[in-house]
Amino acid sequence: MALSDQELNPRELRVLEAVIQCYVETAEPAGSQTIARRFGLGVSPATVRNTMAELEAKGFLFHPHTSAGRIPTDRAYRLYVDRLMRLAPPSDRDRQTLQVELVGQRSAVEEVLRRAAQVLGVLTQELGVAVAPAFDRVVLDRLDLVQVASDRLLLVFNLRSGAVRTIFVQVPGSTMAHAVIERVTAILNERLGGHTLQEIRTTLGERLRDAHGGAGEAELLNIFIAEGEGIFGRAGEELPVVLGSAQLLAEQPEFASNARIRGLLELTERRDLLREALDRRRREGLSITIGGENLDPRLTDFTLVTSSYKVGDLTGVIGVMGPTRMPYDKIIGLVDHTSRLVEGLLA
Repeated sequence: MALSDQELNPRELRVLEAVIQCYVETAEPAGSQTIARRFGLGVSPATVRNTMAELEAKGFLFHPHTSAGRIPTDRAYRLYVDRLMRLAPPSDRDRQTLQVELVGQRSAVEEVLRRAAQVLGVLTQELGVAVAPAFDRVVLDRLDLVQVASDRLLLVFNLRSGAVRTIFVQVPGSTMAHAVIERVTAILNERLGGHTLQEIRTTLGERLRDAHGGAGEAELLNIFIAEGEGIFGRAGEELPVVLGSAQLLAEQPEFASNARIRGLLELTERRDLLREALDRRRREGLSITIGGENLDPRLTDFTLVTSSYKVGDLTGVIGVMGPTRMPYDKIIGLVDHTSRLVEGLLA
């Protein structure tokens, strides 16, 4: 059984930190000569080699059969994150990039999360991930109907949390007169505003049944009544997991083999797996899960660094997924900063 982390002496901690830093930078197993030369530890390569052997025996390092160098274990990364790492705040350049890419006109939740996952992935060279809040208990402030085609309406749900949801609804062309849309919009806001999406979905027919209006209004309102479960269910359901570009992750050395690439592609296609992993983090603030700490065995080669964001009563998650070899000090700061920006955009 491996010894407690607390039982590492100062030299072991310094050597372990140096091995981690070297491996993160190079993706190559770290040798004692390299560690002694690059990190100025004040001891000989032989002493470093002996210390590395002790760290391996304690479960913090291992060495591939084809190399004399050592690689950090999940346990080493955990110790590094918890005790050794000095957090690096985002650089001015990265802050400016996030500001330019994310801050602008008010956007729907989907668009904010899509942009945030993409830019976070680019800045970290990992896979940006995000999941939106569940909206069922959120109060509808206002519903706007916008004609986008002769037989298509865009429904804009302005929610009391500050978030915006949008969905499209197909309707017969005969109901699409501008005056009809205006009057139906007024009726919907009068009858539905101030109620949660869940309440609206379960009582929609009752709320709209005695609404007055002409034939066009009645026809359009009947569409809402008939399709209310789908319309307000879709507006209230959780969004799919949003991913940045997997190409950035695929270019890392860990995915040089075809088998590892296939595993990565399978993960990006299994959004349910990622949603389950991210959902557990909604109320955890900053969360770092390294390798085997992930509950699903398909994630044991990956680290998830996420931060929850909160808008009113709603919570969601944004972060990155990558190999366990990652610059934790930089990535943690970027993820936390991005989640605060997302909060501001959705508020």
